[in-house]
Amino acid sequence: MKLIVGLGNPGAEYAGTRHNLGFDVVDELARRWTARLKSWESLADVAVVSDRGVVLAKPLTFMNLSGDAVGRLAAYYRIDAADILVIVDEINLPLARLRARRSGSAGGHNGLKSVIEYLGSDFPRLRIGVGRGDGRADMSDHVLSRFTRDERDDVVRAVGRAADAAQTFVEEGIEQTMNRFNAPEDSPEGDVR
Repeated sequence: MKLIVGLGNPGAEYAGTRHNLGFDVVDELARRWTARLKSWESLADVAVVSDRGVVLAKPLTFMNLSGDAVGRLAAYYRIDAADILVIVDEINLPLARLRARRSGSAGGHNGLKSVIEYLGSDFPRLRIGVGRGDGRADMSDHVLSRFTRDERDDVVRAVGRAADAAQTFVEEGIEQTMNRFNAPEDSPEGDVR
């Protein structure tokens, strides 16, 4: 069994923000797999997709406390950290660029920092670039902002590619996911820069 967790913040006021791209990817996977997310112990919206051997989850604990939900889901479903893919937004990547890793640091991302507190750092993660925005603006304002009209097509495409990457993780593992999705979209497959 694998666990795909998209990080974000619950509530309508956060829907469509840069910080909620993880939620958007889980919603896309649920749509593709006709899975219905349901509340689980008031900690997360969860769907078990038995025929694919995967649990989809969107923690409802707010970004900075995501680790509590992820840790409890991992324990409940008895899923090893190596079989958990955490999907997050990333300010240090250009808009819509993907980067998958087998393990690593939080890189300044508070959601990943919280998950690391519960799981350690050896779990796969998929980062989706949201860019840095105006360097003079507060970074929290940037990640809590919505995408501009000019960015929307790229973001929709990135969510689809991230869902493809998560599906590859489920079916083939993190190595194949990194090989296929770390290169820019217009680069030859496997051209990891």
